[in-house]
Order: sequence, then C-alpha cells, then structure tokens
Amino acid sequence: MSNQRTHDGLVLVGTRAPYEVRKFPTISPKGDEIMVNIKWTASTPLDLHQADGGLLVEHPMRTGSTGAGIVAEVGTDVKHFQVGDRVFGFAHQKPEWKTHQEYATAPAWVFGKIPEGFSLEEAVTLPENLVTAFNTIATDLKLPTPWPKPADYEPPRANERILVWGAASSVGQLTIQVLKYYGYKHIIGTASSNHHAYIKKIGASEVYDYRSPSIVDDLLRSAQRSEAPVFPLIIDCIGSQERTLAPISKVAQNGSTVAVMLPVIVKHASDETVPEYSMDAGDSVAWATGVNVTGVRTHFYWKNEMFREKLQMEIMPTLLAQGIVQPNRYRVVEGQTLLERATKGLDAMREGASGEKVVWRVSNE
Repeated sequence: MSNQRTHDGLVLVGTRAPYEVRKFPTISPKGDEIMVNIKWTASTPLDLHQADGGLLVEHPMRTGSTGAGIVAEVGTDVKHFQVGDRVFGFAHQKPEWKTHQEYATAPAWVFGKIPEGFSLEEAVTLPENLVTAFNTIATDLKLPTPWPKPADYEPPRANERILVWGAASSVGQLTIQVLKYYGYKHIIGTASSNHHAYIKKIGASEVYDYRSPSIVDDLLRSAQRSEAPVFPLIIDCIGSQERTLAPISKVAQNGSTVAVMLPVIVKHASDETVPEYSMDAGDSVAWATGVNVTGVRTHFYWKNEMFREKLQMEIMPTLLAQGIVQPNRYRVVEGQTLLERATKGLDAMREGASGEKVVWRVSNE
C-alpha cells in the first residue's frame, strides 16, 4: 500500500467541458524549490481562453497560474523562505507549479513574501498582472526598468505619450502604476466612465471613455502638438480584434509601437459559439505604414535574467510594501467546494468581470 501524499487539483478535460477535480501527488521540494499550500487563487482571461477555446491546451490539464498561500516545505538550497512564510506568485510552467491545486511545488524565484498588512486575498491579485506589466514595458515597448531604481532616475522617453487601452483591467491598473513609478509623465488611459476617477488616482493623467463613438477623434485631438505620432507607445490590455484593435489601429500612426495582449480574440465566446483566437496581432487588423505591432507573451518573462532573479522574489514585495503599487480591487467567489468556487469564478469571467479581480479559496485547511 502506497504512502504517497496526494492533494486535490483542478483539471480541464475538454473544450467547454466542466472542470473536474482529481488527486495528484504532493511533491516534496528539492534544491531551490518550495512547496506552497495554496490558499487563494484567481480566475483570469487565460483561464477562460483555455476552458472555452482550448487555447494551447492538451487535455487533461491542470490549471491556474497565480496563487497565494503558506510555505509548507523548503528544499535544501532555499535561503529566502522558511516554513510558515506567507507567499504569492505567478507559477505556470509545469503541472506541479499550477495554482488551482492545494499544493504547488515550484522554484523559489516564482514567489515572493507577502508584506505585513496585506491579506492573502489582496496579494493574489498582483503576481500575474505585475509580471505582465513589467514584461510588456521592458520586452515589448523596450523601455528600461532598472532595479533598484536610482533615486534621480529619469526615463529616456519620460515626456512621450503612452496610451493604455483597457486601463481598468487588472493588468492595465498595474501597468499604469509601474509606468508612473519609473517616471513617465503622460499616461493616457481608456476605460468606462465609472472607472475614470480611480484610474487617475493611480497615475493616469487623462482618461477617455472607450465606449464613446468619437473615441478615436478624441484621442487624436488630445495632443497639444501637431507632430505624429500622437501616441508613440500604445498598450492594448484586452486584445480583441473588433473591440480594441479596430479603434487602436486608427489611433496608431507611423512610428507608433503597439503592444497587444495575446491571444487576439477574433470571435468572443457565447452560449452558442466557440471563441476563435489569433496569436498574430500584426495581421489581425490593417495597420498604418510604419506601425510596429508586437504580441505580449508574458509566459516568457523569465528569459529576462533580472526578472527571473528579482521580479517576484524582490521587486513585487517591495513595490507592494512601499505603496508604489496597490492590490487590484477584487471580488471573492464563494462556494462549498473547490469545484464550485472554480466554476463560479470561470462563470464570472464569462460574464465580463470589469475593474476587479475574481479571487477564490483553493484549500480549506
């Protein structure tokens, strides 16, 4: 009879099929790994793309990439963490790292200590979004993100106008705060009108209603100078062919760089239709000559050596502790079981959660 420890984990078994809960081995950490009892996680747009569209999925597949919990065991080479530490992180590369399960075993560099004064629920709103913000700024917009930031740091393009489309999204909020921290002075956002006050509070100098029929003209007229491009740097935090890329393609001009969150949603899911996606933002709409379009691939952030070594272990906790970034506003999904909470979380994403992170409890221990 085996004495192998096991735990519950969430699994996708088919496109548009209900989640299932299965038992998986609880793996003791080795070397630089830690094992975390995952207490809280979040539902994300990627979860929806994988569940309803089968995006980059081989079934059956364990799910979840952002989590917060308690360190249960540490490997022999771990120096930064000890048993009992409260941690949060973006962990996705292997099944045993995934966070929609009671225990995740992963390298220490994908976690950071949660600063005092913040709950697990608050902390879990940050990792995936903050990693995405840094990766987009550094990798796709080619803007430096020095760490530690020099006291007198002035970014090389401080006075250029940066458009963040979808500023009220979880990643949009963190992107604005990181840009503000590094000294960018003209951050312009688009969001529905009920989010405008908050988006300005966290760092945007101007906010426009993306629902306005005159949004393109309003943005192009917003500059106090006539030279193009009006927005040299643009970030699309949504990645919808019709809803975001279509208007952005009319705002982007020769010399603009546009970073688009992948996948591009070609057809949105409904009760009757399966969604369609593209991984090529450049071919999704017609762009003006001279526009540089790049697709954001957050899952490869670790190729940046500084990000791998410091982004989650050091930068993320420091920025949170110092109040430079704020936890996203969040909605707690309740339920009696892991399966019920996960299913309700995914349903909330289908309904279009706006301006808040959908979080839910994984482990009841």
